[in-house]
Amino acid sequence: MNKILRIFIVLILANLSARQANGQKIEHVVLIGSDGFGAYAFKKAKVPNLRAMMLEGSWSLNARTVLPSSSAPNWASMVMGAGPELHGYTTWGSQKPDMPARELDEYSMFPSIYTLLRRSDAQKEMGVIYEWSGIGYLFPKAAVNHDQNPDGDIAVTKAATDYIKKSKPTFLFIHLHDVDSVGHTVGHDTPEYYQAVERTDAHIGSILQSIKDAGIEKNTVVLFTADHGGVNKGHGSISMNEMQIPWIMKGLKVKKNFEVTESIMTYDTAATIAAMLKLKQPSVWVGKPVRSAFKN
Repeated sequence: MNKILRIFIVLILANLSARQANGQKIEHVVLIGSDGFGAYAFKKAKVPNLRAMMLEGSWSLNARTVLPSSSAPNWASMVMGAGPELHGYTTWGSQKPDMPARELDEYSMFPSIYTLLRRSDAQKEMGVIYEWSGIGYLFPKAAVNHDQNPDGDIAVTKAATDYIKKSKPTFLFIHLHDVDSVGHTVGHDTPEYYQAVERTDAHIGSILQSIKDAGIEKNTVVLFTADHGGVNKGHGSISMNEMQIPWIMKGLKVKKNFEVTESIMTYDTAATIAAMLKLKQPSVWVGKPVRSAFKN
């Protein structure tokens, strides 16, 4: 076989492989959120699992929260595709909208990624596993198959890995809380804070391994982000340490080792997940898919 023919065959096989990859479908999305994990933490903390995700995927350390840089407004925005002005959750611990939502879905809540997925298929497996009980007020419980509120991040990680391996959910949201707890009790940008960040990175490693163990890694996308960062022992004000959050995504169809330079707001997370799962985005959402993070 001459050299030109060999090159021609290699090009054909490469093109065929690319077409097969393009034809694959994202069937699972795992959203991991770490409470209080400011993007600035990457300067000092050792986070090998998150660094590996960045090498294997697309990322930004310049994503931003909505205002205020508090928990409920941002966890809601992350899955509801819009800010507090529209979904109505405006304070740290909002258990219901503090002002009327601009639009209500069939669960009498502002439309969320949970609503969109359940509308698309009544049989899809969907779960929420969260340490902070306040998350329980920010999603329609009737829409999900699995609703679990363990005590502590070790228990959250165990519950999540068990659920992934057993049920192989189409969508799973995992909330980790250790970093925020230490930020409030000891302080942000302290040795103890970075130790909490590193513990969280280890939990993320366990979750990633469970996806491999479940045999679904090849058609899964994992997205890691946070609700806010912090300053001293608090958050909720206007500063970049409070408002800049990490946004890291890896998996099927995601570019590798790619820094996203386009603007990312936390409500773009919902829009990106909707696009990955081929769900119709409601007109009331203002979030946009982070399309530059994907191949082709």
